[in-house]
This record gives sequence, structure tokens and C-alpha cells, in this order.
Amino acid sequence: MNPRQRTGVLLLVSVTSLMAALDTLVVSTALTTIRQDLGASVESLEWTVNAYNLTLAVLLVPAAALGDRFGRRRVFTAGLVLFTIASAGCALAPDVGTLVVARAVQGVGAAAATALGMTLVGAAYPPEQRGRALGVLEGVTGLAVLAGPGLGGVVTDLVGWEFVFWLNVPIGLVVVPLVLAVVPESHGGDRTLDTPGVVLLAGAALGVVWALTRGNVAGWTSGEVVGSLVAAGVLGGAFVARQRRAVAPLLPARLVRAPGFVAGNLATVGLFVSIFGGVFFYSQLLAVGLGFTPLQTGLGLMAWTSMLFVLGPVGGMLADRIGNRVPLTVGLVLTAAGTAWVALAAAAPDLAYVDLVPGFVVSSVGGSLAMPAAANAVLGGLGPDDVGKAAGVNSTLRELGGVLGLAVLVAVFAPHGGYDGPADFLAGFVPTAWVCAAIVAAGAVAGACVPGPVAADEGELQGWRA
Repeated sequence: MNPRQRTGVLLLVSVTSLMAALDTLVVSTALTTIRQDLGASVESLEWTVNAYNLTLAVLLVPAAALGDRFGRRRVFTAGLVLFTIASAGCALAPDVGTLVVARAVQGVGAAAATALGMTLVGAAYPPEQRGRALGVLEGVTGLAVLAGPGLGGVVTDLVGWEFVFWLNVPIGLVVVPLVLAVVPESHGGDRTLDTPGVVLLAGAALGVVWALTRGNVAGWTSGEVVGSLVAAGVLGGAFVARQRRAVAPLLPARLVRAPGFVAGNLATVGLFVSIFGGVFFYSQLLAVGLGFTPLQTGLGLMAWTSMLFVLGPVGGMLADRIGNRVPLTVGLVLTAAGTAWVALAAAAPDLAYVDLVPGFVVSSVGGSLAMPAAANAVLGGLGPDDVGKAAGVNSTLRELGGVLGLAVLVAVFAPHGGYDGPADFLAGFVPTAWVCAAIVAAGAVAGACVPGPVAADEGELQGWRA
């Protein structure tokens, strides 16, 4: 693949990633208006978010496997088409039930586009250039984080919540034919689809995500949550047993043995706890703790998100040049330190926005260094045949780690604080931020276990020999 074609692949995948990431974040500021227009209850409104996240998290690895079997470009394009159609369905939804179904279909399309997007970029670039390419991809995702809340508030206020979803339709109509014209078709090394493995893994993931999203609502000791976790454990055990005897396993043992795969994924979980927790709690810190409007909240979060778009490619280039361990570990340490700063600022009397800015910026710089290095650590030591499966696992752990972390943080917040005013919210936010900082610091320990550049090169040879 020539450099011009690689750039085209990166550009198209980045635009698709931007669209999928925006749809998670833009809708958050439109929820109140959706509830009023469609007469939705709080429980059904929650499912306009959860339906998307559930299908996205459950289907990432199966989507990557389908791409390896039937063609990565083909499955990526199918996911993009489905996402675009479902976006129109969301905009046209006459009631909240229809909206929830359309959001679930959106998640199916986003799973295919997200999992295969990282795979297409990873396969297009040689290992020594992957870090920079993944840094650009993560930077564009950071742009979605940056623009999402503010854009959602502006669009909802000016033209209505439906246009939050209509925005995806023209983008999809332009990108689909360009993908077919520019992106070459490719397949993974295992052309036989491990169908039982796909079913078992999807079921296990569904059980985990269902329990995490319902735990704080139904109760962590309820039959629904405990039953979901038990079912996830049984299906997960069956999946492991299946992988040991399958001729073409969905998750080959050589991936787990690859240097950087396990440590990189554990570090990814720590990082995405901070991202999911930040999106959820930082926005409320500004809205409830400081009384900001939705638009002011979106603009105020720019101090936390802006560096990812600016420094994401720089973090990727550092990973290519000096290895993944240093930018990943330093980035997670900075993220933890920035979160701790926000906790200290929120605990002080007479909180002002300016007190939060240093913590937001330090966290943003840390995430910019860590995110591309984590992805590169997972993919860097693998041959091209294994990139798809590894990307699917990494994408799934991003979602599961974020959902799990958010569930833990909400569980910490609930007994300490509430929404009866700024003081009540801050009483719960401060211990929650400290727990988040501790989880990210644990991710930094995992990052320190990622091999250096020499070990990664040896791991690549071992991966080919396997």
C-alpha cells in the first residue's frame, strides 16, 4: 500500500470514528429535551444511552472476527451503512421505545465500524509507523470528546434534538462510496469463523455489561444483577474451554503471549475509567457544582479534552520513536495526578472554575500521551494476521473498562452525595475523584510492565514464529 492510500484509509477511518464517538457524547446534552418531547421516564431515557453502549461493547470482538472472515472493508462498510440508516431512524422516532431500538441498531453498526476501523489502520501501516497513525486516530476521537457536549447543546437549543442524529446521515452518504473506492480489501489469517466462540463471547460480554449498567439501579445483590454475572462467568468459562480446542480460535493463545498485549490492555482499562468517569462527572461538576449552562459546560470541558486532539499524534510519534512504555506510564501518572488535583480543588471552599483548569489540563496531556501508546502496545508486537482480533479485544476492553469504572464511581458517589445543591454534589464528587485517581494509578503500574522497544521487536518475531 502506497503512502497516499494509507493516508486515505486513515482519513476515512478517522471521520467514521469521529461520527461514532460524537453519537455517544452529543446525545448526553439532549437527554432532557428528549424526555420532554417524547414523554419518556427516567428509566426509559437511560436506555437511550445504554442500548447503544450494550450492543457496541458486546459486538466489537465478533465484528473484528467477521471482518477477518468476510473482508474487513466489507464489514466496516456494512457497519457504516447500518449506523447511518439507524441515525435516520433515531431522528424520526415517534416515541421513546422506537428511539431505544434505533439506538441499539446504531450500536451494532458502530461496533463494526469501530473494531474494523482500528484494524484497517493497523494493517495499513507498518509497525514502526503505527503509533503515529493511531495517534492521529485517537486525536480525532479526542475532537469528538472536545466538541460533543457543546455541539449537542447548541444543536438541541437551535434546531432540536433530532438533528443530533441527522448530522450523521450526510456524513455517512459521503464516506461510504469513498471507502469502497479508496480502502483495499483485506482478510485476517484465520478465514474460518469460530461461530461457537463468537456466541459464547457475546453472551459473556452481554452478561457483564448488563450487570454493570443495571447494578446501581436494580441493586448489586438483586437477582437480575447476580444472575447476569453468574451467566457471564459460565459463558466466559465455556469460551475459554472452546478456545483451547478450536482449530481457528477467536482469541488465539499467541495473542496472550505477545509482549505488550496483556499489559497494554490493562493500562487501557485504567485510562478509560478516567475518560468515562470524566465525561459523566466533570460535566456535572460544572453544571451542578458551578451552575454552568449546557453550552458553558461544553466550553468549560475544553480544558480537559483539548490536548487530546492537539497532542494525540505527538504521543503516537513518541511511541514510535522511544517505545510505548515511557509515554504510556508517564501519561497515566499525569492523568492520575490531574484527577487528584481536581479532587483537591473541589474539596476547597469557594470553588471556582479557574481552580479546576490545571487539573483538567494535566489530565488531558496525560491522556494524549497514554492513549495512542496503549493501542500501539497492544498491536505493535503482532503480525498483520492478528491485528484484527487484537484491535477487537482492545476496543471491547475500552468499553467494558469504561462501563465498569463508571459503575464503581457511581457506587462511590451515591452514599456520599446527591443533587440537592452544589455542596451536596461536591460531597460525593470528592471521594469519587480520589477513587478514579487510584484506578488510573493502577493502570500506570500495568503500563510500566509494557516491554521496551527491543523487547517489542523480539515479540514480533515470536508472534510470526507462533
